[in-house]
Amino acid sequence: MTPPPGWYGDPTAPHQERWWDGTTWTDHRRAPWAPAGPAGEGFGPPTPVSPPTPPVTPLAEGFGPPAGPVPQGFAVPAGTGRRPSSGGGGRSRPVAPVVVAAALVAAVVTGVVVLRGDGDGTEPAAAPPAGTSSAPATTPDASTPAPPPDPSATPSAAPSVVVDELNGITLPLPEGWVLPEHVAEPDVVMTTDGTYDCPGGGVCRHGRVVSRTVTDTAETSPRALAEADIADAADDAYDRDLVGRRPFGGIESHKAVAAGQVAVGGRAGYYVRWRVTTAEGPGGYVQSLVFPSTVGTEAPVLVRYVFDAGEDGPPLTDMDRITKGIRPAGDADTGGGVGSGLTPKR
Repeated sequence: MTPPPGWYGDPTAPHQERWWDGTTWTDHRRAPWAPAGPAGEGFGPPTPVSPPTPPVTPLAEGFGPPAGPVPQGFAVPAGTGRRPSSGGGGRSRPVAPVVVAAALVAAVVTGVVVLRGDGDGTEPAAAPPAGTSSAPATTPDASTPAPPPDPSATPSAAPSVVVDELNGITLPLPEGWVLPEHVAEPDVVMTTDGTYDCPGGGVCRHGRVVSRTVTDTAETSPRALAEADIADAADDAYDRDLVGRRPFGGIESHKAVAAGQVAVGGRAGYYVRWRVTTAEGPGGYVQSLVFPSTVGTEAPVLVRYVFDAGEDGPPLTDMDRITKGIRPAGDADTGGGVGSGLTPKR
């Protein structure tokens, strides 16, 4: 829908009106509220259409229009109380010129329409009703479009993977796991959400995963490296922390619960898993997983898993889920290659 033909405020000269033929602006212009009739020079529509006279606010009580006949070429605004002069030259009550001028200014402000374009074929937008406040419409047949949502107010989607750029791999981020924050241990790539007070003092997390490159040995066998690392992994997790404290009162015993070959990102790897019993608290599970990197010199990559035991600890299935979901960086789905048919041995 477009505005019907009629007089609207001239976009190039707000003090006058211009004829809109329903499709485009014409060259016909007139002073505001010129009477309908035969088109004069620069006034009136090209067709005998009588546009409605814009209303204005009535004058205040006790005031009237100026005496004398209506000037040629102007119409009497509705609501002013002015009556056209009769053949006998009758007069109305006089009114201060300042009040009339104020009424005319108010009528101009009320009747002005918001225009788009400058005689270039664009359409005029309908003005809002008097006494209301509205943003100008961009087109005459549509309301003002709502502003786009503020990106900063929209919560970002949680990441589904963790990127280890140094080792060229990505690890899936299971539900209940988050990116590390305020973690002193180096190379931690994810932790369980939230913390708790360790039985022996300090702040603990129910689970964490560490990813690092094996660089302090010439050994390259994933099995040999995993079997050599598991004891250190248990001590770091449940015996003493980085400042020498014992958050769980130390390790009392351990038991190997799983070990074997496993395919990791299309490479043959090996893992060892222990169940650790501590002096305080429920203890937990640690796992050392080693596999060749897919980048650079293909140095071995070590991934450690630390899961608290008990009902508050993460499910052990998350260990297998993370291992299975490890991929070379940039590879969304690597399932083939050496060791792709291997499964963990329990």
